[in-house]
Amino acid sequence: MQQISSVNNATIKKLAKLKQKKYRDDEGLYLIEGFHLFEEALKAGKKYQYILGTKEALDQADSNYEVDLSGKNVLLINKAIARHLSSTKNSQEIFMVLKIDQPKEFPFNYGKWVLLDNLADPGNVGTIIRTADAAGFDGVILSPESADLYNPKTQRAMQGSQFHIDLIKRDLADVITDFQAAAIPVYASMLDRSAKQLPDFEKVPQLALIIGNEAHGVSPTIASLADEKLYIPIKGQAESLNAAVAAGIMIYHFA
Repeated sequence: MQQISSVNNATIKKLAKLKQKKYRDDEGLYLIEGFHLFEEALKAGKKYQYILGTKEALDQADSNYEVDLSGKNVLLINKAIARHLSSTKNSQEIFMVLKIDQPKEFPFNYGKWVLLDNLADPGNVGTIIRTADAAGFDGVILSPESADLYNPKTQRAMQGSQFHIDLIKRDLADVITDFQAAAIPVYASMLDRSAKQLPDFEKVPQLALIIGNEAHGVSPTIASLADEKLYIPIKGQAESLNAAVAAGIMIYHFA
């Protein structure tokens, strides 16, 4: 274990930059924080670059988890450094630095998938991934323009589901072609009352469900490729639903 006491330490300065996408991409690393994500990463057998924590946090980790905290890649930090690294107001003062997963090729195993078309909000992206995991879906495919999977807000919203199901970034038009070649239906969620209503859809063993951008919905190009367009009936006067809420309703309808 190494002790570091200054926010100006070269390693700390490097790790603090991982809160920015540019540096995550350059280094191929990302930072997670909090005991829940720490535990989920350990359960998933993730190989870590560093573990960092205050004395109190490392003592708690040592008591609660089967993890070796004696190595040189375990950094004992103070509260000032923990605040410097944290992306939250109330840090639990425990961090792990992980390697960014290499992009996976698709297809590998078909099943039930959510496709995110230019979903911009990290919280929505993370929440949808967590919901897909909870409902037993096989994975989530994000368009290249969607929010970064390794954004701290996305990581917190996923709550460990990033270690449970497959997550891929790929051009959705290519993915849709793959699904349709395997005779798997592709449904697009639309803000169009003329689309087929969700309750009219039966459960199917395999499908791809497209969720669109928060402001603009599924893009016309991607929508034109779908086999069916679906609409969640709104009984009140609200114009629409939050993207993550709408996704949750649809995911559980088909679960």
